[in-house]
Amino acid sequence: MNVVTKTITLADGREISIETGKLAKQADGAVMVRMGNTMLLATVCSAQDAVPGTDFMPLTVEYKEKFASAGRFPGGFTRREGKASDYEILTARLVDRALRPLFPDDYHADTFVNVTLYSADGVDMPDALAGLAASAAIAVSDIPFNGPISEVRVARIDGEFVVNPTFEQLEKADLDIMVAATLDNIMMVEGEMNEVSEADLLNAIRTAHEAIKPHCQAQLELMEAVGKTVKREYCHEENDEELRKDVREKTYAKTYELAKSCNTDKHSRGENFKAVREEYKATFSEEELEEKAALIDRYYHDVEKEAMRRAILDEGIRLDGRKTTEIRPIWSEVGYLPGPHGSSIFTRGETQSLCSVTLGTKQDEKIIDESLIQGKERFLLHYNFPPFSTGEARAQRGVGRREIGHGNLACRALKRMIPDNYPYVVRVVSDILESNGSSSMASVCAGTLALMDAGVQIKKPVSGIAMGLISENKGTNYAVLSDILGDEDHLGDMDFKVTGTKRRYHCYPNGYQGRWSFL
Repeated sequence: MNVVTKTITLADGREISIETGKLAKQADGAVMVRMGNTMLLATVCSAQDAVPGTDFMPLTVEYKEKFASAGRFPGGFTRREGKASDYEILTARLVDRALRPLFPDDYHADTFVNVTLYSADGVDMPDALAGLAASAAIAVSDIPFNGPISEVRVARIDGEFVVNPTFEQLEKADLDIMVAATLDNIMMVEGEMNEVSEADLLNAIRTAHEAIKPHCQAQLELMEAVGKTVKREYCHEENDEELRKDVREKTYAKTYELAKSCNTDKHSRGENFKAVREEYKATFSEEELEEKAALIDRYYHDVEKEAMRRAILDEGIRLDGRKTTEIRPIWSEVGYLPGPHGSSIFTRGETQSLCSVTLGTKQDEKIIDESLIQGKERFLLHYNFPPFSTGEARAQRGVGRREIGHGNLACRALKRMIPDNYPYVVRVVSDILESNGSSSMASVCAGTLALMDAGVQIKKPVSGIAMGLISENKGTNYAVLSDILGDEDHLGDMDFKVTGTKRRYHCYPNGYQGRWSFL
């Protein structure tokens, strides 16, 4: 048994160890990460071949906490761990967002990352170690990956930044963010804070990045020690370079003109781009299309992406005709629903939230009974994203992970604005009726209006907006976009959702999948 261990010493003297070669050896990669008596096992398995026709990265990240890790029994009749809690889902999403952009664009094999908490001391917070564990498992495997990465939590306590604070320390923090990064670039930021300045926030992110660099270096050393510096060979895409060139030559000019046409309607734009693609396809026979249709779709997607980016960078024209600093028209209304205690409609462009507020008593508190966290919640925000909001013809089957994640973003922004010692339990429900752009940020705006309509004397109104970035030449040529569209999110380099009061930033709730270098 060849066991290899690397140790990272934090600034405060605490140590993190990464061990591989002892457990779960049939997985492609497995590590045990330990800090104090908190231990997480991370494993990764990736199929050797991609499912035919797959043109994306089918990555699944799971985070689970065993109740036995803290010497507790699970609740319920079965006394067994059940479905993932909201906390576990949110932790898994943090890891997913940091890992996903770093797999090669042409790697399409089913990949599963599992991070499990097996031991907890109740002192150190395990979610801050999940990203490091997941990345280290990939590092000791032969799976292609442009990492490594790590994640840390940074909290500001009594004016000082603390990396990976304990549960007790975090209770005193006025800033709490999770940051993921490679050696060179920030990948993801998520967190909440009590109205901080831009300078303070940037300093917190820089502090996190400096703490992450030794984590990444330790993983590189671990990778070399286990002989996994050379990754597996794969071929998940069959390309036709002549066809790629032909698609671009015959569709780019028309697509570029459409990108500059300032069409404000999402579905009309989509149909216009589709018409160019279908016109090109019509030049082929049915037999040829059986072989080439999927490739044409993929190559035209690249054309559409390039045309949109060039229109923004060269002409300063966005798909709907706005300038980079302009936001879409906004209209709102309060008291629309007579039944709830408070209600509102908030519409920004083609994104619309119908929000309701219900006030309750102590009996309505949400009970939290997790492996490490027990207590009650008095402010709840639930977010629903039905398929009709984007014109999709499909059934709605329960609450998905995306809805839990985006609801949490809005909850982070609003919960600190509830008055101290407020006697009522508050439930905010945001139903997204239209979506083209950030519906979580629309939920923040609608939630503020509905809370005021319900008579809740919030400390200050909060608003949210999604920012984007189109960049090239290592950031020397770029455009920052205000209030991004869905297409700008999909085809751009950054999705960075920001909430705040009139005075200062209140929350940076959602990091982006991209790279960000501090200059």
